Amino acid sequence: MRTAVVLFNLGGPDSLAAVRPFLTNLFSDPAIIRLPQPLRWLVAQLIARRRAPLAHEIYRHLGGASPILANTEAQARALEAELGAAFRVFIAMRYWRPLSSETAAAVKAWAPDRVMLLPLYPQFSTTTTASSVADWRRAAARVGLTAPTRLLCCYPDDRGFIGAIAAMLARALDETPANEPVRILFSAHGLPERIVAAGDPYRWQVEWTVAAVLAALGRSGLDAVLCFQSRVGPLAWIKPATDDEIRRAGAERRPLIVVPIAFVSEHSETLVELDRDYGRLAEASGVPSYRRLPTVGADPLFIAGLAGEVRRLAEEGGAVRSNAGARICPLEFGGCPCAQGRPT
Repeated sequence: MRTAVVLFNLGGPDSLAAVRPFLTNLFSDPAIIRLPQPLRWLVAQLIARRRAPLAHEIYRHLGGASPILANTEAQARALEAELGAAFRVFIAMRYWRPLSSETAAAVKAWAPDRVMLLPLYPQFSTTTTASSVADWRRAAARVGLTAPTRLLCCYPDDRGFIGAIAAMLARALDETPANEPVRILFSAHGLPERIVAAGDPYRWQVEWTVAAVLAALGRSGLDAVLCFQSRVGPLAWIKPATDDEIRRAGAERRPLIVVPIAFVSEHSETLVELDRDYGRLAEASGVPSYRRLPTVGADPLFIAGLAGEVRRLAEEGGAVRSNAGARICPLEFGGCPCAQGRPT
């Protein structure tokens, strides 16, 4: 049986000329800017125009393009090798090429017997996984792709994902002098508070991931904090903020190990925001040492974990499943795709 696996990721501009259209696509997403048309289109144009100069500077720092596609390609090829000849792995980016429209056409041309949707967002959010799934469904319908399709909605405590992070963090802690009062900052992309209040389970799932990593480490007495980065605009965002935690660590003279807990690929938020901008902030704030762990990328533990999730998704049935099989989110989170115990 031929199985297509579609990896979802956000994407990033592949040239400086692509920066503004990438931003326009991002802020035109109804999951991001929750306004009706044509107001959303107008707001997207305004934000993209205002943010383009800063974004150009960010991507010039990265050599003129985002590395996220190359990173995702490496993950796709590693996963394909792990799964075997009956599987072919495709990439669908949400805001830049290859877009779902291109990928859906390629998947249809390959003529699979079934399609497995695998987000590279371990923790579910209406702003990431749900948005990518909705975009995929529209694209698949347009090209007439009718193969049975299943979704792995989330895997916040997948054994391979957790194992890869825990192994890197254990090595970093082992390299830390025993008398150094290091603090671990688990940093995730933030969300506006109103999105979480509307039932988005993302924060709860990120907390689940952090708890799973700490349990896997099995070390008592660790000083660990979950915080959130990348806030933009005037809305209130979930807290604590990563930059505030860095300032606090400086005031307390705490060395930092920063763990990107919700990112699995290197891109502007890790290579520029965490490494450059927050690295500078740490130095200016008096943080004695600042170390950022890499994302899991194509780590063999992570890839093996994803392969296991794909096989279970293919074998166990159901249109939507978490890595635990059933719903894992408390019922208060209406944004869960398994709301009321069934797919929505």
